[in-house]
Parts: sequence; C-alpha cells; structure tokens
Amino acid sequence: MTNDGKETNGKSAKQTKEGAQPAQVQVVGQYIKDLSFENPNIAKLLSEPGDNPNIKITVNVGSNSVGTNLYESAIDFNAQAANKHGVIYELELVYGGLFRLKNVPQQSLQPFLLINCPSILFPFLRRIVADITREGGFPPLLLDPIDFAALFMRRQQELAAQQGRSAPTN
Repeated sequence: MTNDGKETNGKSAKQTKEGAQPAQVQVVGQYIKDLSFENPNIAKLLSEPGDNPNIKITVNVGSNSVGTNLYESAIDFNAQAANKHGVIYELELVYGGLFRLKNVPQQSLQPFLLINCPSILFPFLRRIVADITREGGFPPLLLDPIDFAALFMRRQQELAAQQGRSAPTN
C-alpha cells in the first residue's frame, strides 16, 4: 500500500499493463559537430548587389550508438545562396545531440533517433543558422519547421525502392 492507502501490487504507477517499463529519454548534451561558413564573392556583392538570391537547402539526419543506452543523433544542414554573380554564401552545419534512451523497443529505436531527437535539436540549429548568416553580413536565414517524420518516411521509401530494383528477378 502507498501512503494514500492505494494498493499497488508491487508495480510502479508508470508501468504499463503488460509490465513493461515506460520509455525514458534524457538529453545528455548537444553541440556543434561541424560548422563552415563561406562568403566567396563579397567584393562583387558590395559593388553590384544583383538580384535576389536563390537559396538551396539540404537536410539529412543520422544516428549511431556511442555506448550502452547512449545514442548520437545529428542534423546535417547545408544552405547555399547564389545569384547571377555566383555563390553568395555557403553554410554547412552538423548539429548533434547525445541521448540516453532506456526501455525504447528495438523497432522504435531508429524512428525515435531520426524523428524525435532531431525535433528536439532543430530549434537550436535554427537559431545558429540565423545568427551565422546575419553575422556573415546577410539577412538572417529563418528556417521553417521541418517535418522529420515525413523526411524519415521519404527516406524509407527510397531505400525500399532501391532494394526493389536491386533484387534479382525470376
């Protein structure tokens, strides 16, 4: 019995009906893993501002195990702005985090690391991207939210299609 008189049958209040422990997630740390900002044509841009830039953005997510129940999840972000004068700036940023995960079912581990963890990291990456582009002498690049679940599903479909093409036919 608990102090309030309720019977617990030896189970914690957080255990599920099947007896499994609930998932536990701890953000151990987050960090800039790699950062590069290049501003190759600043002289041309100052003398001839030119037209509005075309901005190309690429986002990839990866994860790996770094210890018992400890995983790294990282967002690999690239942005390139260009106009008729050439490349205005190129920003490459890998922002990562270490996550301690306990009681996460094996089938849920990869989706959790590639969807939930990047969703936790993204607001910090977004701020860094805005600050770096502003400090580079340009208007801040303000990123729209990213649907990491859709990104994950698209990647899974691409992998399935690649496996389908490489499978031998009878």
